[in-house]
Amino acid sequence: MREMRDTVQAEVTMTFLVSQDLSFRIPVELSYDSGDPYAVEITFHLPGDAPVSWAFARELLLDGLSKPTGEGDVRIAPASPEGLSDVFIRLQVGCERALFRAGAAPLVAFLDRTDRVVPFGQEPAACDPVGDLDAELHRILAEDRYAG
Repeated sequence: MREMRDTVQAEVTMTFLVSQDLSFRIPVELSYDSGDPYAVEITFHLPGDAPVSWAFARELLLDGLSKPTGEGDVRIAPASPEGLSDVFIRLQVGCERALFRAGAAPLVAFLDRTDRVVPFGQEPAACDPVGDLDAELHRILAEDRYAG
């Protein structure tokens, strides 16, 4: 039985806010794999360092476009309370923090593409091996019935 997996990838530019006086733009890769339908991964390409990847809930990214969301290591919030604007993404490990600012439009486009692969709310069906097995057995039995 072959496993059907779809992926969505996008490249965006985000602003790394080092301090109030220092910031710079960096390339960032967004990725989504239907094999793990609840998560998105963001890979930051910081100058002079190896790429750093973070995986967190796809719904967290969606919710963070319109309201402050997240607890602990990942927090996402709109930069402005009015309309769809930029988004702040704060990542934390221990006492180390990193703050990024991203345009909402490329994030919305990315999430829309992930929604076409696995619609929001349909994640359980996407990772239900029993459902996949039932469908595959039905297909095999149907082929067997018409083959002979």
